[in-house]
Amino acid sequence: MDEEYDVIVLGTGLKECILSGLLSVDGLKLWKRFRGSDKPPANLGLSRDYNVDMIPKFMMANGTLVRTLIHTDVTKYLSFKAVDGSYVFNKGKIHKVPATDMEALRSPLMGLFEKRRARKFFIYVQDYDENNPTTHEGLDLTRVTTKELISKYGLDDNTIDFIGHALALHRDDRYLYEPALDTVKRMKLYSESLARFQGGSPYIYPLYGLGELPQAFARLSAVYGGTYMLNKPECKVEFDLEGKACGVASDGETARCKKVVCDPSYLPNKVRKVGKVARAIAIMSHPIPNTDESHSAQVILPQKQLGRKSDMYLFCCSYSHNVAPKGKFIAFVSTEAETDRPELELKPGIDLLGPVDELFFETYDRSEPVNEPSLDNCFISTSYDASTHFESTVMDVLSMYTMITGKSLDLSVDLSAASAAEEY
Repeated sequence: MDEEYDVIVLGTGLKECILSGLLSVDGLKLWKRFRGSDKPPANLGLSRDYNVDMIPKFMMANGTLVRTLIHTDVTKYLSFKAVDGSYVFNKGKIHKVPATDMEALRSPLMGLFEKRRARKFFIYVQDYDENNPTTHEGLDLTRVTTKELISKYGLDDNTIDFIGHALALHRDDRYLYEPALDTVKRMKLYSESLARFQGGSPYIYPLYGLGELPQAFARLSAVYGGTYMLNKPECKVEFDLEGKACGVASDGETARCKKVVCDPSYLPNKVRKVGKVARAIAIMSHPIPNTDESHSAQVILPQKQLGRKSDMYLFCCSYSHNVAPKGKFIAFVSTEAETDRPELELKPGIDLLGPVDELFFETYDRSEPVNEPSLDNCFISTSYDASTHFESTVMDVLSMYTMITGKSLDLSVDLSAASAAEEY
């Protein structure tokens, strides 16, 4: 480790890999982590057949993350499969998320007259072209709030709820009082991603789980001359007399560098706690009930439907994505923790899973950097939120890229470079 590097990236999480995945553990490690030395029951199958992403998130098929993966050319090392279903919890039941004017007409989420109003709104969004004023209907969406735009169509609170949280993927209701352009763009992205594979959802997911991403980036890094050092114990960032990061020490050796990229755990004195995520992990022998037997699905439970301040998310994947043995499903329930009792707080989501073979609970703190990278050469990512999609995560990645390089990333790429199978 006597060489000097321009940038040292600590960690193999997704953000760190893109700027150089998510940490993935197999079934045996999952069991040991939560149950200690107890032996897993035989009915769960072999531990090597499980690939459990501890922070699971789906990718929007036309989204920024997919564009970023294509830009880095890492997609040549990955295989994706379309996710079966996208659902929303509304009035005590799970419903498929309507994303187009025709789906709105068929959706049981709304009554007859509400469907007509919603259809008109969806047509407006589908036809909207930021560069073509004739599609704007006289509205400047950089000034008009989302609430003002939606009120023009007379939609009720339940309809607004699934549009804002399950289509536009907002995590709270602040978006209602912000310019409507962002929400319209988010809805168009959802619709375009859904249309891309003509499946039941706008999402894709790597075969064998997100743990494939670190491996794919390791291969790509080797092609371009990067160096990966694995299983290094107790990596510690070193600083010079001016307080600038100048290297990383591990196992008695130091690698010198000009910049360090890492997650909050490496530099706890340069971050602040901004929240906590509560999560339940379930191993099941069936899909989530009322999701059309989907082998992979996301269900969003908007905050108002639960009387909470933050949304709750259900994530389900299975043997169809090669993350579990034949006949087994892995489900996650996650939310921004509002109490110190995750088992009770996550109950509304857990109740939707049906019978489970095994259930694990965990919480982790969310942190964000408070340092000034121009002064200390430390570029620290923000902790992952509770959402089960990547739309918020990748924004942090792009912001960090610009801070590190001083450039904006051009993501005008050929999306066909990342294809996904719908069935195997």
